[in-house]
Amino acid sequence: MSPYLKRNYHYYLMLVLPIAYFLIFKYGPIVGNVLAFRKYVPGGSMYGEEWVGLRYFKMFWNDPSFWSAFQNSLVLSILNLVISFTFPIIFALLLNEILGKKIKTLIQTISYFPNFVAVIVVVGILKELLSPTNGIANDFLGYFGVDPIFFMNEADWFRTIYITSDIWQFMGWNAIIYTAALSSVDTQLYEAAEMDGAGRWRQTISVTIPQILPTISVVLIISLGSMLALGFEKVLLLYTPSNSTTSDIIDTFVFRMGLQNNNYSYATAVGLFGGLIGLMLVSAGNYLSKKISGFSLY
Repeated sequence: MSPYLKRNYHYYLMLVLPIAYFLIFKYGPIVGNVLAFRKYVPGGSMYGEEWVGLRYFKMFWNDPSFWSAFQNSLVLSILNLVISFTFPIIFALLLNEILGKKIKTLIQTISYFPNFVAVIVVVGILKELLSPTNGIANDFLGYFGVDPIFFMNEADWFRTIYITSDIWQFMGWNAIIYTAALSSVDTQLYEAAEMDGAGRWRQTISVTIPQILPTISVVLIISLGSMLALGFEKVLLLYTPSNSTTSDIIDTFVFRMGLQNNNYSYATAVGLFGGLIGLMLVSAGNYLSKKISGFSLY
């Protein structure tokens, strides 16, 4: 063993558990994707019994229910990305304008708290608030003579409920990275801009946003990779047969085909397709970010 390793071996020992975690839980399951090309038989090999090539890919390619789930995933992902990605940036910029340290700390603490609330609790709160019999939302609408609305069962309301709850739960937490980036901006830049006659709005546009643009670019690229990976637990808990026309996404489709219908090979093929779409989105986002802003992950 070299003298360098003898001096620093404890640092490498600390890497053992993280590396084991990624190998077992992140890279290990990749081997299971072979099931998308093999026919799985209950009681047989976990990697399938017979090679069938692209059979299952052709099946979902010609399956209208898959394309309905794919369309729902795409629409919900784009709306969620545009809104849930933008709000934390705006929130961080507004928070940066608060001069009182105690008020700023209080607002940050309040905004972080919902991130630690379990998804099932969030959905339970939503059901109570939006209940057609005793929910606050319908009680409020009742004052204006509006008949009770079954929000949780209405397909038209599903995306609004999902995105709004996501903003409430994760906006403050997701703003942390932008708050950290804002704290590292050189104050001399603001002083120079103020001497040139720039107001707070102009300083934000010309100084603040360009300074945190690398952070925004990296977060956007990472977000593109998981764009189709919506919150499966929340969607499943909000899912009802009445709102299925908008709430049935790729993840729930895979869950239904794999665990409920025991068609594991078909579900694996759909999941692999979604993963490949995510890989292409990351690559495209990284390329465009590098061309437009000069910042990228690789």
